Amino acid sequence: MPLRSDWSQRSCSMARGLDILGDPWSILVLREVFFGNGRFDAMKDRLEVADSVLTKRLAGLVEAGLLEKKAYDDGGRIRQEYVLTTKGEDALPVLNAVTIWAEKHLPAPSDQAHLHVIHTGCGKPTTSADTCTECGERLTAANTSWHSRARSEHPIPLSTASGKETAA
Repeated sequence: MPLRSDWSQRSCSMARGLDILGDPWSILVLREVFFGNGRFDAMKDRLEVADSVLTKRLAGLVEAGLLEKKAYDDGGRIRQEYVLTTKGEDALPVLNAVTIWAEKHLPAPSDQAHLHVIHTGCGKPTTSADTCTECGERLTAANTSWHSRARSEHPIPLSTASGKETAA
């Protein structure tokens, strides 16, 4: 039995978008891949999620064309990691918007629990999901970092559709 209705054919574009991006686990999986954390075990550890949940969300994001699998050698075994596609990279403003909204309206349980969107071009935090509020440049994965003190003292450059991290 499906967990929810299929909204992929709805006449409302917001409903169609939510069909893919409306699941919290899917958004958190995308967050991990943007952070450059595309290997199953690393995602599972960071998200503290069951194998079956992560497997289902990864399969759905691959099927929807937001992620693709890329082979890597872990020292004797060929395994798969997940990288963004162009379609997946285009979801960045959605993740930025959720983050910025939460920072503005929801209390953080600790100083480590903040996530800030940083435009690497000017080095300033932004309060807009798609444009730097400091310099006006359009935000992309190639020119955006996220700063999470739970992960690092410094902003972390985001992964791009090529699967390579950009330089800050």
